[in-house]
Amino acid sequence: MLKENVKPLLVMSALFGILGVFMGGHLAGAGDYSLRAVHAHALVVGWLSLFSWGIYYQIFGSQGWLSKVHTWTAIIGTTGLVIGMWVYNTVGSTLTMISFIIGGTILMISYILFLFIVIKQK
Repeated sequence: MLKENVKPLLVMSALFGILGVFMGGHLAGAGDYSLRAVHAHALVVGWLSLFSWGIYYQIFGSQGWLSKVHTWTAIIGTTGLVIGMWVYNTVGSTLTMISFIIGGTILMISYILFLFIVIKQK
């Protein structure tokens, strides 16, 4: 049985893993690596970080409201960062750059929250 906050993190991790793998295949097949930063962020932040946090919560459990806030800032921040980077690198505008900066900032908050959660863990 999955503990609280685990399923949304693992589902989103799997989705980012699929996105990253298909994006990597496309980049290699096309011989155009202009979106490699988006590909890397989808896999490292989207797949690896979300997966790691999900496994942490499965092993150690959640820390109440703080873990819920962390889970959703992680998901929203990662999604905003990766989609914003993708759109900025394909369309390119100040508005899309702001969207991935906001996503990145929310993601940064989730990393800080996770530090507090780990420190608080008994």
